[in-house]
Amino acid sequence: MDELGGQSATLVAEPPSTTFRDKYYSTIRDEDWNSWYWQLRHRWTEGLSRVIQLTDDESNAMDALRTSGRIAASITPYYLSLISPTDPDQPLRRTVIPTMAELNISYGESSDPLHEDIDSPVPGVVHRYNDRALMLLSDQCASYCRYCTRSRLVGAKKSSPCRDPEKYNAAFDYIRNNENIRDVIISGGDPLLLDDGYLERILYRLRGIPHVEIIRIGTKAPVTLPQRITPDLCEMLRKYHPLFISIHFTHPDECTPECTKACEMLADAGIPLGSQTVLLAGINDNIETMASLMHKLLMMRVRPYYLYQCDPIAGTAHFRTPVSKGIEIIDGLRGHTSGYAVPTFVIDAPGGGGKIPLQRNYVVSCGDGQTTLMNFRGEICHYP
Repeated sequence: MDELGGQSATLVAEPPSTTFRDKYYSTIRDEDWNSWYWQLRHRWTEGLSRVIQLTDDESNAMDALRTSGRIAASITPYYLSLISPTDPDQPLRRTVIPTMAELNISYGESSDPLHEDIDSPVPGVVHRYNDRALMLLSDQCASYCRYCTRSRLVGAKKSSPCRDPEKYNAAFDYIRNNENIRDVIISGGDPLLLDDGYLERILYRLRGIPHVEIIRIGTKAPVTLPQRITPDLCEMLRKYHPLFISIHFTHPDECTPECTKACEMLADAGIPLGSQTVLLAGINDNIETMASLMHKLLMMRVRPYYLYQCDPIAGTAHFRTPVSKGIEIIDGLRGHTSGYAVPTFVIDAPGGGGKIPLQRNYVVSCGDGQTTLMNFRGEICHYP
């Protein structure tokens, strides 16, 4: 088909290996495997040594987490099927299987370095920017990232502040009484782990507040639980436009046919999709990996949005890169690939300082009737 033939581009990819499912779920029907309820009920929180050759470090970390009160491992069968059972350095494995490094607290780390709790005027709401507010509606995720910014809040033994009806109403009252709030971000945990009816009640009430112009949902469900993206969910969401969804992607290996289908369903429902990626040492901290991820996202109709410097959460020093590494990666993308494929590299400043964008300084000097610039090749240009 020529370029005017009307076919939209789709991500061409081989189906992922079915070895894992054939080995451990050979009797499970397709309708069960493809049910997000089934995937959640069968998350792996114990017994991972039956399917993964855990190193001593990983095994000891699993034992330590059971008594430390820190967030425990939890992985959907689908996402586990993408993880190497033998290679502890595989990028996806490192993001969800704990190691003993998590128990080391480094200088500058804390459980809430962004001061979200301090910037919370009522339970379930974080209000840092004048015209935006964050609602934390879930304390659960399909799979837990080991560098989670909200590890202090998520997990099976904790409860979401908005599950309490009185506090839930207080969150809506706060937003309704602050007419400067035009943008509400729904996050958690993962709000897409709420059932359709519960989530729709949230959206309906927000849409009933006249000054709320746009609603955003932050999620990793299309990546770790693509079965959650159902026709019913998409049909419900499209009633509440303008609605945006930000999806947390980490590595190109997450861009599977299942994930692609989930993103395409959301895009077909008219929902603009953006990606948010955390820069992680030894996982995605090179230009080649990041370019591959960004290109695959565009093929899935997901616009690269933010690349985050890893937050100084307690026990995450082994994931953090120097800030210069993020600038190097953006420098390696800017001008070398489509502008759409270049996210904004930001530090979410400790102490509640907000997101600060970073990039190489392309302005050499200003004055004497001209601005001297450096382009992506390092060449000097003059603008009169």
